[in-house]
Amino acid sequence: MNFLFKKICIASDHAGYNLKEQIKDHLINKYVSIFDLGPYQNKSVDYPDYAKKLAKRVKAQKSDIGILVCGSGTGMAISANKIRGIRAAVCYNASSTRLSRQHNNANIIALGARLTKKSLSLKLVEIFLKTKFDGGRHLKRIKKI
Repeated sequence: MNFLFKKICIASDHAGYNLKEQIKDHLINKYVSIFDLGPYQNKSVDYPDYAKKLAKRVKAQKSDIGILVCGSGTGMAISANKIRGIRAAVCYNASSTRLSRQHNNANIIALGARLTKKSLSLKLVEIFLKTKFDGGRHLKRIKKI
């Protein structure tokens, strides 16, 4: 598997816990190293805490890219995007995922476990990890964020 990123981290809330575990297992089975920031059990937690922890890790370049999973993906993305330099995108189909990387240079994918089936979520993660940023005219726009 030719992914662009080597250091990947993942986190969720309770709604995204099971999908987080499935994504983690999927990537490990493809010999991808992934750092799990929790939670480590399926109990109620506050998604902003996990989004912030993961976003700070990506910002500090301890991870190249992050994967966040909650019920809709939206809460995690909103929380992560509060951290300067983070571009978290809620991805729900192949096009939204590809464009988030090509045009927006997203460094975090946010997925909704209650809205996106497991098989599609795994496909979206792979697209996200394989898609290059186009640069060019998009770079000046990214710099304005």
